[in-house]
Amino acid sequence: MIGRIQGTLIAKQPPRLLVDVQGIGYELEAPMSVFYDLPELGARVTLLTHLIVREDAHVLYAFNGEGERALFRQLLKVTGVGAKMALAILSAMDAGRFAECVQYEDLAALCRVPGVGKKTAQRLVIEMKDRLAAGLPAAGAGSDVGSGQGVASGQTRSLAPAPSPLGEAVHALEALGYRPADANRMARAASEQADTTEEIIRLALKSLNRG
Repeated sequence: MIGRIQGTLIAKQPPRLLVDVQGIGYELEAPMSVFYDLPELGARVTLLTHLIVREDAHVLYAFNGEGERALFRQLLKVTGVGAKMALAILSAMDAGRFAECVQYEDLAALCRVPGVGKKTAQRLVIEMKDRLAAGLPAAGAGSDVGSGQGVASGQTRSLAPAPSPLGEAVHALEALGYRPADANRMARAASEQADTTEEIIRLALKSLNRG
């Protein structure tokens, strides 16, 4: 099990990022909360990880801290919730907001997460109530994201070229499970107030929570 990655951030295109560790590039998938806190390309990062082994791939997921990773692991235990949906939940709302949705049985808010229907929302409430009551580590515990600002020359490229921050934001929202039309609408509305990919996505998801 790979539990922690420390190296040079050489690419980020939500929901994927690439970290160079002594010449080996580790591709990771992460919730948007991780991207909001990432430093510039070429900087050193430390991320906690969770490895999922499938028949066709080994997928490494990255998190800011132990609380975020613990919530991801608990979500995977819920009937019908896979890694993609757990990532979408963590991107759409922070741990505190998720806990409120579970505590107050806010099915409508949970159903706004892509892939979460009414039955899945009900299962999340039923199966997560006791686990959240037992407590999770603090959201940022166990991580040093962005520590050490050494720049690695020639390693600041993206995983794939994107035409614009708006295009990257639309792609990221689609990767999180939003329908293309919804992703395009959300990102375009948010782009009127933001310039970077991360900020467009942040505002798009925030507007969804207000809905």
